[in-house]
Amino acid sequence: MTTISLKLHLYPTDKQSNLLEATMEQYRLACNLVSNYYFDHIFKPKQADLQKSLYHLIRNKFGLKAQMAQSVFKTVLARYKAVNNQISKKPYKYQDKNTGEWYKEKRDLTWLQKPIRFNRPQYDLVSVRDWSFVKSQLSINTIATREKVNYSAKGFEDYLKQGKLGTAKLVKSCGRYYLHVSCTLDNPKFNKTTLKHVVGIDRGLRFLATSFDEHGEVSFVSGKKILATRRKYKRLRQQLQSKGTKSAKRRLKAIGQRENRWMSDINHQVTKTLVDKYGTGTVFAIEDLTNVSFATEKVAKPRRYEQVSWSFYQLEQFLAYKAELRGSTVVKVDAHYTSQRCPKCGVIDKQARNHGTHEYHCKHCGYTSNDDRIGAMNIQLLGTNWVTNKETTFNQLQANQE
Repeated sequence: MTTISLKLHLYPTDKQSNLLEATMEQYRLACNLVSNYYFDHIFKPKQADLQKSLYHLIRNKFGLKAQMAQSVFKTVLARYKAVNNQISKKPYKYQDKNTGEWYKEKRDLTWLQKPIRFNRPQYDLVSVRDWSFVKSQLSINTIATREKVNYSAKGFEDYLKQGKLGTAKLVKSCGRYYLHVSCTLDNPKFNKTTLKHVVGIDRGLRFLATSFDEHGEVSFVSGKKILATRRKYKRLRQQLQSKGTKSAKRRLKAIGQRENRWMSDINHQVTKTLVDKYGTGTVFAIEDLTNVSFATEKVAKPRRYEQVSWSFYQLEQFLAYKAELRGSTVVKVDAHYTSQRCPKCGVIDKQARNHGTHEYHCKHCGYTSNDDRIGAMNIQLLGTNWVTNKETTFNQLQANQE
């Protein structure tokens, strides 16, 4: 089973907008109150403890209904759990001044210096209790009444019919209201016995994605136009930042949102093309870039922003859930030496790769090819090792998982 998020666009009346706005704001304030309490009590209270101590307080103070109050506790605990997972994967590194040795210290929530703040108005709704479909409208619970709101689900109609709908989140973006609904789909599970393809995917900037399959077919997704667009946005941001006026700041915020939407669209297109091409029973092997830093010391200053700012992680997540929906899977393999190892003879030579001509030439066996193609070939080989249970370093990736 795979869980995805469906984005429903709401079209409330002015009265309904006011009710939704008020509900989201009161819910946000309640989340901050619970967050402060949880922080002050050193992250020890469980949901039952929070409910016992704060349930009546937040209902009376913020006018929340019973289910809304329960959802507040779940929202706060879920946020702290997510933050704990993030900081635990990035240990604190320090060097002993006497010995010169480096040490790592695992971090947890006790490293936080202040409570997590909920700055953006939001509202988590439980299916049926807080939201449901009524004919061609959405019925949404507010702090005052339950309102029937018009909506559109462009592109998600099939998922609404096929999937099991769960908790939803009400948000407001650019003056528009959206309901993000979790949808669990009963998709076919990947099975090695029905394997059809093993595809290695090398991610980069010159070529956003280079794929290599078991038949030796190579596909390149050029990043030339993408880099040009990124540079355009960068120049525009620099111009607006130099002005520093209020209107320039508003424009700067709008441009940032537009660029993020554009990046997401590109990643959606790339991953959808790959999954549609190979279909069910495919192993997509990608490099494990966890804790990999993109060094910029040897990169020209104007290109340093491009080196570190493309959302490779988002592309990885899009590929994971799209593959799961089609009965395929994504495997993360060891990234070491994928661009330095000759896929023909196995010799590792850092000097074999020419960054200027983007060519790889093995001095041992004489094999020559494009350097991005070499990376994809080595990744595909590691993916094949995973299929055949040959000893190597790998992790199977699930949707919504790092």
